[in-house]
Amino acid sequence: MIYVIEDNPQIREVITEYLKLEDHDVLEFTGVKGVVEAALHRPPDLCILDVLLPDGNGFALAKQLREKIPEVPFIFLTAKDSESDRILGLELGAEDYVVKPFSPRELVLRVERILGRVGKRGLKSGGEGTWEWEGSVLRIDPQAHRIEVDGQELKLTGAEWKILSFLASQPGVVIGRERILGECLEYYYSGSERTVDTHIKNIRNKLGKDGWIETIRGFGYRFQGKREG
Repeated sequence: MIYVIEDNPQIREVITEYLKLEDHDVLEFTGVKGVVEAALHRPPDLCILDVLLPDGNGFALAKQLREKIPEVPFIFLTAKDSESDRILGLELGAEDYVVKPFSPRELVLRVERILGRVGKRGLKSGGEGTWEWEGSVLRIDPQAHRIEVDGQELKLTGAEWKILSFLASQPGVVIGRERILGECLEYYYSGSERTVDTHIKNIRNKLGKDGWIETIRGFGYRFQGKREG
């Protein structure tokens, strides 16, 4: 089930039609009202969420959804195209940020890729195993779709999972932002390298220590964990 939260009826209709052509079930909303309640009753596989809604703010709604259903992925679809807005959206845990006007076909492709990253069917393995860094232990299990640090499961978005697993698959190697974008996020636009920094910041916060992922200024990032066993 995909939630489409968009007040413009023409845009909402187009998105819904294209999603249904790919055999997705869709639940439509014209604003914030009723979304959280519906999500608690029937959790969505993904939300497509406008930012400027007639009865509230999409960023605030996304935060509410994250608090209730931490793993639900969402895409912001909005006319707010400033870098600060994109960064804010990604800091809230969005998988993607699509600016209007947009291509419905491209949006559906992004939906398919996100569902593939979040679900098991499209998840690439990598970095699996047990890692240690300064007394902390990180376990990556792609088969169970589970990542733990010191015995506590991390609630990662699909993009965060992909980036952490990718970095861990090449420990000690400096990996540039462009490569992370291509391998993990599968899109690129002007300024999007900053989105990698935002995802890394979120991953570090969830890991509890910055040192798992080292910043190499001017080049990219390096995973510092040492494999156990």
